[in-house]
Amino acid sequence: MNKEERLKQLTEMQYYVTQKQGTEPPYQNEYDQHFEEGIYVDIVSGKPLFSSKDKFDAGCGWPSFAKPVETEEVTEHFDTSHGMRRVEVRSKAADSHLGHVFPDGPSELGGLRYCINSAALRFVPKDKLEEEGYGEYLQLFK
Repeated sequence: MNKEERLKQLTEMQYYVTQKQGTEPPYQNEYDQHFEEGIYVDIVSGKPLFSSKDKFDAGCGWPSFAKPVETEEVTEHFDTSHGMRRVEVRSKAADSHLGHVFPDGPSELGGLRYCINSAALRFVPKDKLEEEGYGEYLQLFK
């Protein structure tokens, strides 16, 4: 399936976040308080982005991660929208907006907080990794 076909399958919120650089409401999203073991993949491309092993509750209302599971799948861009100075995070494969990265994460986890919109992600539980073609990521949970 090509990118155009995948984009047609997105919900209104998923499209708004990933293609229009939108932000979903805090505390009212699927993965803010979700801590099951598994990986989070790009809703558009399916590329692995984050692991539950690196997820923490930042209390900000969105899922927060200390680092990407595959650093080459995430790109960073200076963002001055809304009168702020931030670093936007995008998926490399689909060029989708994911969220922002801030230098206020837990120091014991490296000090970064990847604040990511749930609408940009799809969760693949640990027990489905093999079946969905992400078997190589099972090693993260041993």
